Amino acid sequence: MPIETTASVVAEVPDDADLLAVPYASDLDPAHVVELHLPVRDLLTHYEAKGEAGEIVDVPVARAGGVGRVLFYGVGDGSPRALRKAGAALARRVKGRDRLTVVVPEGDVAAFAEAALLAAYSFKIGNAGKKAVRTLAFAGADEVVVGRVQAVAQAVALARDLANTPSSVKNPAWLAERAAEIGLPVRVWDEEQLQADGFGGIVAVGRGSASPPRLIQISYTPAEPVDRHVVLVGKGITFDSGGLSLKPTDNMKTQKTDMAGGAVVIAVLGALARLGAPVRVTGLVAAAENMPSGTAQRPSDVIKHYGGRTVEVLNTDAEGRLVLADALAYADAVLDPDAVVDIATLTGAISVALGRTVGAVYASDDVLAKQLVDAGQASDDLLWRMPLIEDYTPALESSIADLANVEAGSRFGAGSITAALFLREFAGRRPWAHLDIAGVGRSTVDEGTLSKGATGFGVRVLLEWLTRS
Repeated sequence: MPIETTASVVAEVPDDADLLAVPYASDLDPAHVVELHLPVRDLLTHYEAKGEAGEIVDVPVARAGGVGRVLFYGVGDGSPRALRKAGAALARRVKGRDRLTVVVPEGDVAAFAEAALLAAYSFKIGNAGKKAVRTLAFAGADEVVVGRVQAVAQAVALARDLANTPSSVKNPAWLAERAAEIGLPVRVWDEEQLQADGFGGIVAVGRGSASPPRLIQISYTPAEPVDRHVVLVGKGITFDSGGLSLKPTDNMKTQKTDMAGGAVVIAVLGALARLGAPVRVTGLVAAAENMPSGTAQRPSDVIKHYGGRTVEVLNTDAEGRLVLADALAYADAVLDPDAVVDIATLTGAISVALGRTVGAVYASDDVLAKQLVDAGQASDDLLWRMPLIEDYTPALESSIADLANVEAGSRFGAGSITAALFLREFAGRRPWAHLDIAGVGRSTVDEGTLSKGATGFGVRVLLEWLTRS
């Protein structure tokens, strides 16, 4: 695993700080927290600085025994968005250094610090952490704020780590072991228990792999008992070849991250105690590897889900909804939650609709939908509510089973909407939301707070929502 970037708070800037970052605004007025003994405004003018968010001016300074550097960083208009951009740019600029001391800007310090920690993330097998900033020391910051930010950033990093781990290492049993390490009560169903208890969707998807499936249940109970109970359900497909409905080669290259939703659930549950979340939360991760073999499920097979609903499998590459359906049905029948939220890299269609910076939320309840969208705005895991169009429900009809897992034909299209309608069939009548993160769950660029690979999208929005509850 990558070396963990740590955050600390210092009361004042050390005189011998080798690498110091100081903010300045568009009027080129630097923070006066520390005496720099430099003609700062003249230097910034010389470098034609504008104070835009993310702009950095690197100035060498004399230090005892050598030369240090001061990084003047622009904060733009000081809005949370600008401060996130500034924090991310600063952390990226100093990757490879052991320590950076930062004079924090005025305004939303949490947004700034969180972005800096997220941008410092690095993952490389066999060379872990070499490009990461080891420690970010924030001067002039509130310890409680920085502590919360670090808890959130570490949760995002855990979700990224789990999703970035190659599938040569990662399988459903491995994922269950990682869930057991977060320090909460964990129950795991193996393949025999899944079969015995009627989890037909998870069993069917995992049939083609030499690595058997698992259902992972994680339980968090706050120190002060509360009545409210939320269930989070994550898709945990540790590799998705498409099964017998085989994916094209290029589409397969990123499929180690097809368990990103499950990674988010594990990471969120692990952070709840540190953040003092006041709501009881149960996490369910439906884990399987979707592979082609002589034992794999076939297109046209009919499977029986938990609770007895039957589904005709028309496309084995629409497997995420099959494992989620079991977990949702179990949550509804056994766990009796006040609300259920599932999260999954479910459909390529959603990236066509919303691109790679905004996730989708479908919901059966207007209040729950608004809570999640608002939490996304606050956390910068942006969500857009998508419609559950009732006229599209005939797309799920099967002539031989209760439902089909995909539309037979192309009368309706709208693949992300019909997938959400399928999941709704298993969530019961309680408030339910589905987050489709296929577009935002992985990044193709190193930019801003993101590194190539898994993004951890969903951790921040769910933590924001659950700690507000």
